[in-house]
Amino acid sequence: VIIEEYINGHSLKEILDEIEGYNSKINTIQSSIINTQKEIDKITKEINQYQLILHSEKSRLSSLKNLTERYEGYGNSIRKIMDLKEKEKGILGVVADIIKVDKKYEVAIEIALGASIQNIVTDNEETAKKLINYLKKNKYGRATFLPLTSIQYKGNKGSSQLLKEKGVIGFADSLVKFDDKYSNLVGYLLGRNLLVDHIDNAILLSRKYKQSIRIVTLDGELLNPGGSMSGGAYKNSSNLLGRRREIIELEKTVKELSDKNQQLLEEKEKKKKSKDDLRSQLESIKTKV
Repeated sequence: VIIEEYINGHSLKEILDEIEGYNSKINTIQSSIINTQKEIDKITKEINQYQLILHSEKSRLSSLKNLTERYEGYGNSIRKIMDLKEKEKGILGVVADIIKVDKKYEVAIEIALGASIQNIVTDNEETAKKLINYLKKNKYGRATFLPLTSIQYKGNKGSSQLLKEKGVIGFADSLVKFDDKYSNLVGYLLGRNLLVDHIDNAILLSRKYKQSIRIVTLDGELLNPGGSMSGGAYKNSSNLLGRRREIIELEKTVKELSDKNQQLLEEKEKKKKSKDDLRSQLESIKTKV
């Protein structure tokens, strides 16, 4: 009866036009559904790619943190002492823990530090004495301690002229980052090492100052006061300084990847909701045709 009343109140043309309008809307919505699904598929592919990379970077970060926390690459005596760090608050860390270095300077700074990179920094002499007795008692070997209260550094005399010389980048202590409380210690360890761009300039500089300066190049050549030189292929499998930098870089990368992944997941949910809304519209129109 309702259909008959509707037909009786409208011309055939009006009815056909309305049906055509509904069909047009159906086609438009169906097309939108197809396009939205394509967008969802594209986002899903991106999410899968990001999640693969994220998983890989998280694994690398976890592995690197594990190596760092276990002090892999350090001597046995150092590892034994660092096992006590949680209990003994006077242990501040090894030298590699307290300085940060840009990647381009890592080789030079490691060469400049030499064996002292594994020295243990303590708050004072009493802590160092206690730890030496611990190593001795348990026959764990030897270690070198750097008590902050006893380390002295008075700076470089005549350094301003050296900094003007060809190829000079700076004194090594000025090219690393550290907490202010370690300034004396870092000066003591690195302040007498002059960083130079390459070996040719290093040799000229050493001659000019009559072999009185300790010079390190970016590639890791070392020119000592007195005239001795060392260099060659530098194999740094332990990468003690680089670990901290890599951890910071990886943490940043993982956060960026996680944020992007979350953004894509939210975008995908919005597209799915949009698709569901379009389907609802489609079903509603189909009932009218």
